[in-house]
Amino acid sequence: MKLIKGGRVMDPKSGLDKIIDIEMNEDGKVSRIEENITGDFEEIIDATGLVVAPGFVDVHVHFRDPGQTYKEDIVTGAAAAAKGGYTTVICMANTSPAIDTVETLVELRNRQKELPIHVYQSANVSVGLKGQELTDMDALLEAGAAGFTDDGIPLQDEKLLVRALKKCKELNVPISLHEEDPQLMSQPGVNKGEVSEKIGYGGASAEAEYVLAARDILLNKTIGAKLDIQHISSKVTVDIIRWAKKHGICVYGEVTPQHLSATEQLVLEQGALARVNPPLRTEDDRMALIQGLADGTLDMIATDHAPHAREEKARDIAQAPSGMIGLETALALVIQNVVKPGHVPLMNVLKALTINPAQLYNLEAGSIEVGKNADFVLFDLDEEWVVSDDFASKSNNSPFIGQTVCGKVKKTICEGKIVYSE
Repeated sequence: MKLIKGGRVMDPKSGLDKIIDIEMNEDGKVSRIEENITGDFEEIIDATGLVVAPGFVDVHVHFRDPGQTYKEDIVTGAAAAAKGGYTTVICMANTSPAIDTVETLVELRNRQKELPIHVYQSANVSVGLKGQELTDMDALLEAGAAGFTDDGIPLQDEKLLVRALKKCKELNVPISLHEEDPQLMSQPGVNKGEVSEKIGYGGASAEAEYVLAARDILLNKTIGAKLDIQHISSKVTVDIIRWAKKHGICVYGEVTPQHLSATEQLVLEQGALARVNPPLRTEDDRMALIQGLADGTLDMIATDHAPHAREEKARDIAQAPSGMIGLETALALVIQNVVKPGHVPLMNVLKALTINPAQLYNLEAGSIEVGKNADFVLFDLDEEWVVSDDFASKSNNSPFIGQTVCGKVKKTICEGKIVYSE
């Protein structure tokens, strides 16, 4: 038996927020949640002064496995997740080869099951990420796919998308869409506006996101699939999702820590390190995302953890790949830029990091309950630290290196085992 002693336990599912103890049994489950638990324990974890929350759940990570493991692999990706307070993550399927066959999925799932945290795998909507032919979703789900996505590439064929939505509705699994219409973009990764003009780069317009998001949300109106709009960046997209939810359309929204924390101005300071799809936009967009998180329009904080090699990000911004790592800085960025300024209460942020993503995927995660997995993050809400390039990830492509942030993960526990300790 193990005991977490004296922490401020915050559980968004039940609303619990008090200093209380948590007992974990030999099976890695929660056995008691009570005040002043005493007895003989194999280990007592002193959580005095720390927040104890459910282990974070990220529905959008790239571990580059298979095919690009020089950037990241499932082992280093899981280590980065644990360091960031995550006990459950869902990997995207735009790998090489793509996760579009049962054989590829099963081989990867067998390796993922050996990891110290819960790592799940999405499969592709279309064969080869080509947007022309649906994968065998029935077989992929049977083989262990958590959901379906062609993340990184938008689905442009409306007929194919409607078929995919109907199949995902039938199977009761999420379909996650990357909404950027290439016909409405000049160049990806940088917002089309003041900064793109200043650096002489074509840029990606907000219209490219919100026009496609509106199309897909409306196509889902009569279907009712679990439609997840990924990494939202535009104020207009937030407005569209808010409208859709008011009109009973089934839609979920992701927002990343970087889009909550920074604007297109970061490109001027950090160059290609701040190049990301969809791009960081204006302060109006950033504040609209924060408001969307505050009022529940945006359901989940998802990192879109996207590792790239140092030499790749060192290229000119037009040649560098888009994306940044995010698992190890997510909590601190959100506390620093969203919680501490008073924009969104901590409990609401935890809801978007835990129970909301867990419920979308029907996972036994995201809450603190007797009989459930002992998956926790222990963090100091007030500790300031400077982001360094000492990452557990194989990559260090973060534009936030050198920034002072607030909120530090101290321990991550998965099924009763400490998988990260500062």
